[in-house]
Amino acid sequence: MTAKTILLDGNSLTRDQLVAVARQGLHVELDDTQLKRVQRAADFLADKVSCGEPTYGVTTGFGSNADKLLGAHRLRDELPGGNPDKPEGTLLEELQHNLITTHAVCVGKPFAPEVVRAMLVIRINTLMRGHSGIRVETLKALTAMLNAGIVPVVPEKGSVGASGDLAPLSHLAIVLLGGGEAFYQGERLPGAEALKRAGLTPIRLSFKEGLALNNGTAQMLATAALALDELEHLLELADLAAAMTLDAFAGRSGALRPEVHALRPHPGQVEAAAHVRELLAGSTLVDIPYHLVPRFKSWSAEAWTDPSDQALTFDIGWDWVPANQRHGREAFYARFLPFKGGKKHQPQDAYCLRCMPQVHGAVRDAWAQACRVIDVELNAVTDNPLIFPDAEDAQFIEEQVISAGHFHGMPLALAMSYVKAAIPVLASISERRLNKLVDPATNDGLPAFLTGNEDGTDSGFMIVQYTAAALVNDLATRAHPASVYSVPTSANAEDHVSMGANEARHVLEMMEDLSYVLALELYTAAQALDFRQAMLNAACRLAAKGDWQALAGKVSNAPREGHAQHAQFVEEVQQLTAALANVGDFHAGAAVRKAHDALRKRIGFMARDRAMDGDVRTVCELVRQRVFAP
Repeated sequence: MTAKTILLDGNSLTRDQLVAVARQGLHVELDDTQLKRVQRAADFLADKVSCGEPTYGVTTGFGSNADKLLGAHRLRDELPGGNPDKPEGTLLEELQHNLITTHAVCVGKPFAPEVVRAMLVIRINTLMRGHSGIRVETLKALTAMLNAGIVPVVPEKGSVGASGDLAPLSHLAIVLLGGGEAFYQGERLPGAEALKRAGLTPIRLSFKEGLALNNGTAQMLATAALALDELEHLLELADLAAAMTLDAFAGRSGALRPEVHALRPHPGQVEAAAHVRELLAGSTLVDIPYHLVPRFKSWSAEAWTDPSDQALTFDIGWDWVPANQRHGREAFYARFLPFKGGKKHQPQDAYCLRCMPQVHGAVRDAWAQACRVIDVELNAVTDNPLIFPDAEDAQFIEEQVISAGHFHGMPLALAMSYVKAAIPVLASISERRLNKLVDPATNDGLPAFLTGNEDGTDSGFMIVQYTAAALVNDLATRAHPASVYSVPTSANAEDHVSMGANEARHVLEMMEDLSYVLALELYTAAQALDFRQAMLNAACRLAAKGDWQALAGKVSNAPREGHAQHAQFVEEVQQLTAALANVGDFHAGAAVRKAHDALRKRIGFMARDRAMDGDVRTVCELVRQRVFAP
């Protein structure tokens, strides 16, 4: 076994290994010890059949046909002329062959190759447990198909997730029989031709092998596992976007403190708060004093006298709070200078910032619960009936070949319903942060729509928020659980189904739109962060010249010389000048800076309106490529 090979033993497959095979093309190898258990079950089943024991799905029909016992030969064979169209082999073999060929009836576009490869890995791994009755040679043929790079064409829609994913798994298995279609080396081919080009040959199924191949939860499990892998990355990205937005707001960190979350220690909430604290480490923007933060003013020709500042696309300003307006707030103004700029004089941020740990954390908890379910399912036996060849105290075959319900997808369906409801929540709070950044009524002194717009011609980031809003609405309308709608099948023999395949597929599809929303927040937050830092640092440069009068010129309501409050104003604006001159450079947290720099390598700051479609495509692609991953 090489570093690029995953050993399958039916007991130890992990989500990371599954994703590696599905997305990176790693090969799999079968554990020799477990193959002996596989063969033991197949031999046991063959022995029982030879003894004439009636066994569901082996010597009987399936589902509502379970009461039909198979005969020794086909009834039509006794008619004159026989049956020229009969398949080769026994009725028992024909039963398994027909199970696959008649159940491969899905519709829609084909699943992505990574989903199909994940389905193959899951099916092989569960069959390695040795409770399904499949022969070793058949299991090896399935493994060879995976390792050869053959990807069966599996249309997306057709499973109700109760007798497992019967229809899609039949599309998976039919290629082994030389039927169906498959992708091979990028070409869509008939199944037989794909096998031939890969140097493989079709197989014939034996006792219960059709059931072993198509009766299980592999489609819903594959799509769920891949979706959770995406969501794990997007949860990290959501924290990063929130941290960049908080830095851009020069926000408050109190709501992130560990002693706060120790009082309500939901695991995801604690983790989200800790992660954002790490991302903000080293920030000189978060928790800066109110009075240091100027607000945006439109650029004018008189805004800056120093030639080095002529390229700026903004002006800055404050309001002074006269002494007669400080009554009852003396303690506040003893701590902060009496200037109102871009940061509101309040001890808390809006919910989309302050409650971020609670919201992101709740989504993390939904993800963690789904992971727990998926981790169990990855190494579970999910076909039917279950074979227990080593049950020494069994007196009847019903005690060794047991019909049960492990194929039912409800454990996965409900777990993914939980995640499905959480996705628009994460997207919604991201969109609210984005909206807060572009709205001059809520963005704490940043320019409207994050553009200077002194000529009134620029829209800036206005419509970016529209796109995010449309995506959030789309996600919300798709979040209704599929698992609550059971539609009975198989003439009511299967009278309660999970719809888990639809649920997991929906969640996987929703990951893309969630990634777009988070990408748009990052794109917008980077622009806002540039403005915030540029405005603060311009104020610092002005103050560093030691000319308090230049800074006083940025105060809208400065009292004129000779006014009764002018002397007090001069004293206080001099204090503001000294404070700004001594704070040094303003910058975001180290991790936020790293992400901002990665984005800026591909997308420049937007000083004036420009075509933004390329920017949006680029930031979405950067997210897809996981450029911002730690």
